[in-house]
Amino acid sequence: MAAQFSNPTTPGRRIKLNVGGKFFETTLSTLQSAGPDSLLAALSNRAAYNPIFIDRDPEIFSVLLSLLRSNRLPSAALRRFSIQELAEEALYYGAESRLRSASLPSPLHGIDAAIVDTIRPASDAVPSTFSAGEDGSLWIAHGGQISIYDSYLSYSTAVRTHLDDITSICRVWPEIAAVGSESSSGLHIYDLSSGRYTGSVYWTDQDDPRIYKARVCAIANSPDSVFVSFDCPHRENSVLVIDKSTLQVSSELTRQSGSAAKNTVPGKVTWLPETGLVIGSAVTCGAFGYSGYIRIWDPRRKEVVWETNEPGSGRSSRFGDSFADVGVDIDDSVLFKICSKSGDLAMADIRKLGDDPWVYMEDTNPSMREASYGGNEVHLHCYKRQVFVGKDGGLEVWSRLNERGGWSERRGDSENGRDEVSLKRNYVDKVEMGERGLIKRIEGGGERLFVSRENVEGIEVWESSNHSAIISVSS
Repeated sequence: MAAQFSNPTTPGRRIKLNVGGKFFETTLSTLQSAGPDSLLAALSNRAAYNPIFIDRDPEIFSVLLSLLRSNRLPSAALRRFSIQELAEEALYYGAESRLRSASLPSPLHGIDAAIVDTIRPASDAVPSTFSAGEDGSLWIAHGGQISIYDSYLSYSTAVRTHLDDITSICRVWPEIAAVGSESSSGLHIYDLSSGRYTGSVYWTDQDDPRIYKARVCAIANSPDSVFVSFDCPHRENSVLVIDKSTLQVSSELTRQSGSAAKNTVPGKVTWLPETGLVIGSAVTCGAFGYSGYIRIWDPRRKEVVWETNEPGSGRSSRFGDSFADVGVDIDDSVLFKICSKSGDLAMADIRKLGDDPWVYMEDTNPSMREASYGGNEVHLHCYKRQVFVGKDGGLEVWSRLNERGGWSERRGDSENGRDEVSLKRNYVDKVEMGERGLIKRIEGGGERLFVSRENVEGIEVWESSNHSAIISVSS
């Protein structure tokens, strides 16, 4: 027996544990795989003749031990225990990183994505907006509350704000939210870890009486600044740069009268990490169809470096087919737009912008070429070098990557005289399945895609269907 413990660092050395009255036998290497700073690694270094006693749930420990042995969760475990229960025990043992890597979704590919759950807050369940985190966590705004779900999509808590409703939300730090409302003025900052209100920023001008009760329309975040578009009751609007360290306005990128489509408030604002540029877009729809603009500012020089208006001057190869929505691929610095009449998708390299930089997608999927488009609700979102488009309740994805991981571009004159790019389009959610409701917002986070629909409770969670152990989470 003594020989068994003569070399306590032997990876194959057997170790006996007594967890909650149930006995387990495993190896040194299995326990140490939880991590060098874990409780299990510390216990594995103890040379004991009798089983080491741990006063915890033996059934959940059995699941975690299986995880350490195989690097995957047994499918039966997900039916017996919630992710929250597993996460709490994994945290106690110091094996949370192993649980996270085994339970989070595989890489998101829109072609094989499927709904795995719908997250529904307990009250006021029709979301007004939401924010997805880089780790796949989710913040859902409903009424004046923000319900918080962690990276396992387990419910954490809810924070009540002083607002009656929240229509804009942005993560300015991992636990700090910037929120705005169409019914109340100002941008408001909340620490969601403590539920504490930390301050507000307002757009005011003592020399201009038209600037009052300015409401937030869109928010974008950068490491040092927050970029916010504000809109006043008489349609005057602006994009402000707010210093994150002081919560003070540091500059004004633009101020517009809002009297025409080309100077309405930006409904989308995006910060581009590669260049530090800020991209704003606005779309309006009236009796004569869609119109709007895309404008790019350099915050350092406080000037516009490029803009386009649609309908334009006629230089565009798609004159009369104005865009209905705009998205930005921040990974590759590419602009995308979806045409309002044809439903076609076009892209433009932000580094090579000119009078008419648009290159139109050539669909390489024969089954999609005759796909109909109702022309009502259109929403576009770029995520992980894929373009997700919601049309009339249906969801489709454009995704063809070249060997370098960027967009595969082929320029050249086609028979109709326009440049095209060959990408593949596929249904994620077929149009006939759009009876669930019109899509209102699409956002990616972690390896998930989140979708909200008009007047529908909850947020849909989409994950790639090739994940060997997809977790069906509950709210």
